[in-house]
Amino acid sequence: MKKTFKIYLFFFAILTVGLVALELSKTDVIDWRKNFDPNEKTPFGLFVLNEEIDNMLQKQLTKTNESPYQYYEKRKKNSPHNIIIIAKTIDATSWKKVEKEVEAGAQLFFFSENYYDFPEFIYSKTRASAVYDYNSVTIQLTDKKLATTNLILDQRPHGGYFSRVDKGIEVLGNLVVQKDRDIKRVNFIRFKKGKGMVYIHLEPLFLTNYYLLKKKNEKFAEAVLSYIPPQETIWFVDDSTLAVSYSPMRVILSHSPLKYAWWILLGGLILFAIFTAKRKQRVVPIIEPPKNKSAEFVKSIGNLYLQEGDFHDMMNKKAQYFLYKVRTELLIDTTHLNEVFAKRLHTKTNQPMEKISKAIVLIQKAQNPYATVQKEDLEQLNQLLDEILRK
Repeated sequence: MKKTFKIYLFFFAILTVGLVALELSKTDVIDWRKNFDPNEKTPFGLFVLNEEIDNMLQKQLTKTNESPYQYYEKRKKNSPHNIIIIAKTIDATSWKKVEKEVEAGAQLFFFSENYYDFPEFIYSKTRASAVYDYNSVTIQLTDKKLATTNLILDQRPHGGYFSRVDKGIEVLGNLVVQKDRDIKRVNFIRFKKGKGMVYIHLEPLFLTNYYLLKKKNEKFAEAVLSYIPPQETIWFVDDSTLAVSYSPMRVILSHSPLKYAWWILLGGLILFAIFTAKRKQRVVPIIEPPKNKSAEFVKSIGNLYLQEGDFHDMMNKKAQYFLYKVRTELLIDTTHLNEVFAKRLHTKTNQPMEKISKAIVLIQKAQNPYATVQKEDLEQLNQLLDEILRK
């Protein structure tokens, strides 16, 4: 074994041991960001909801990563349906589409803590705020049948509530701060809009993995989602959440042990390739392929004809070649070079009759063994025939 190979092998072994030690000593870091991603298994992702909501809605759910504007531009909804939007930023044009669908009879279920981005048709009827200086909040429903399904939010609750609601708005749920248990703040409402209804909840955290996986917490989510009528439902998710790749490479790179093993494997393959290449490397002679000299050959033959000065023979060969192409490509009979032939050639090539007539005269001259042919005749015929057959 060569000394260089031993050195590389030593460094590779140290790297492998170091990566293994690093992996064993590291502690898992929990991602507490509120991503509301249907494909994320982090505490505040929506993976559990994404897996269960289809059954909860009797398999009438359609998920789309298109904006409402794009979706409704392609599909005209004539029948009543439900619209679900969970913590998703919607542009003003899309909100116009949603408002139009609600007025036509759709039911909008909007779960968001970002009340600063509310559209005008919601903002004009409400004002929202948030409570501060608290450790946890309790969210509850006003329906007596559902009054026992309260939920305590003890991790990063937003504390959003409606500080003002217009008349005609029905309160469906409240928020209670632990230190002010006697004060109920409205955080779940509904109101009529045209032929449809609008439902707004200011605390979407109860739909996330962290809370749904806690014992009995799923009953609160079921109670809220029970307001959704049994009809077709469209869930608008973020553009980046639906088209997630589940390829083997993504699985490998999403798990740290597999990822380190993958990089070690790649490093080993690269080192193997380097040493193998050094051992097997040799000079390979460059063999140039034979050059195509057909053009030079034709040019040489043409020059021989010109040197011989037999313009009549060259003119006759040019005429024969032209007539052959007319027969095979344009499918015109060349037995008689008369007016009928000239008209057919004019129709197929769209060349002027004057030019075709001149060419016919020169062809007939070339075919006449007793005619006197000059170099100028050959050049003129060659030019005319090339122009007639030009595509």
